[in-house]
This record gives sequence, structure tokens and C-alpha cells, in this order.
Amino acid sequence: EVQLQASGGGLAQPGGSLRLTCAASGSVFSRLNYYTITWFRQAPGKEREAVSCITGGGDSTYYPDSLQGRFTISRDNAKDALKSTVYPQMNSLKLEDTAVYYCAADYSGQCSNKPLIYDHWGQGTLVTVSS
Repeated sequence: EVQLQASGGGLAQPGGSLRLTCAASGSVFSRLNYYTITWFRQAPGKEREAVSCITGGGDSTYYPDSLQGRFTISRDNAKDALKSTVYPQMNSLKLEDTAVYYCAADYSGQCSNKPLIYDHWGQGTLVTVSS
């Protein structure tokens, strides 16, 4: 079983930066180096959208075209791959980045921007960009 804990949200000013954290816990049957982790966000009245993704070994990432250059993602896997921490870095924040951000994990070797394929979800952390 994979468990995810998202944190790091809060209030940021336009143009500022924020780094979120997704702390993932696996098991001997669910080693996290096999799990792709993707961050999604959902603003009020809008669909959930992927904002960044990183594969289990950290060798491949994905960003939507609209966020290229502003968002980056990295991860740190424990040696036994039972724990992993994923860090999405958000720079040059805009008002429209305001949303609840979720991390999600999928047992796959590639990134996908489709929420339905992800089996494991964190609880969400609110990011508010406001002056």
C-alpha cells in the first residue's frame, strides 16, 4: 500500500515561489522507485489538471506546456525505496495558480496527466496566490 502526505501550501505573493512536499510511504510489496508521482491541482469550478510529474527513478519528468519554465519537480528516494519525497518547485507564481494541490502515485514507468489512472492520492494542500 502506498500512502501520500502533501504539505507546504500556504499564501504566496504574485511573482513569488513556493515548494510543496509529497511524502510517500510504501512497503516491501510497493517499493516507491516503481511509482510515478504526479502533482495535480484543482481550482474552484475547474477540472483537476496535472502540473508536474516524475517517474519512480527520477529519470523522466513532465510539465504541461503552460507551466514549462515555471514549475520543476524533483524526488529523493530512500535506499530501500520504502519512502520517497517529491518536491514540486513553483516559481513566478500567478493569481491563477491558486488551487488545491494534490500528489498522486501510479505503478507505472511513465508520466500521465490523466487523474483516473492514479490509484493513490494525498489529501491536498491549498495554495493561495494573492497580493
